[in-house]
Amino acid sequence: MANLESFRKFIAQGITKPIVGAIAKTPLTPNMITGIGFIITIGAGALVVTDYWLAAGIIVLVAGLFDMLDGALARATGKMTRFGAILDSTLDRVSEAILLISLLAVFARDGLVTESILSGVALVGALLVSYIRARMEGLGVECKAGLFTRPERVIILALGLMLSQFNYAMLITLAVLTFFSWFTVIERMVYAWRKLKG
Repeated sequence: MANLESFRKFIAQGITKPIVGAIAKTPLTPNMITGIGFIITIGAGALVVTDYWLAAGIIVLVAGLFDMLDGALARATGKMTRFGAILDSTLDRVSEAILLISLLAVFARDGLVTESILSGVALVGALLVSYIRARMEGLGVECKAGLFTRPERVIILALGLMLSQFNYAMLITLAVLTFFSWFTVIERMVYAWRKLKG
């Protein structure tokens, strides 16, 4: 798991470092970047509901980039605050909810029961992955364990949206999201048990 986390950091830094250097020279703050990313996600949700899924997938990736930039900018400029961390985490959860609820609404409208259920179950799994980490860190134990964290979920969802014109693409995407989100829930619960059983 340590190697996986190091790989994620390596990729994130490779993408964000040159962009953050440019943003740091502007008046933009980390919280502004967080807010911009959230607004972009709302736009993606609107595109999902109006059936522009290819565009929605592209916008989800753009929003995901902003999600990486806010924390990187805060660290680079020394503007890390406790409120900023709470704001970022909260809007991350709401952003995922917006996207998956938008999908659920579309599938429910079109009478696609399996896809509707998977959207709801994937959302609960995604929220639990984040909740377990937050609860453990509230107890003073770092918890970054798990195969399928937010970056992986964002990428898979974006790819599914961009490939949605192909048969069963979204069904497969939601099945992958649901399975691996709940697999990560189990991973983190096992990790928590090992760390906290004493």
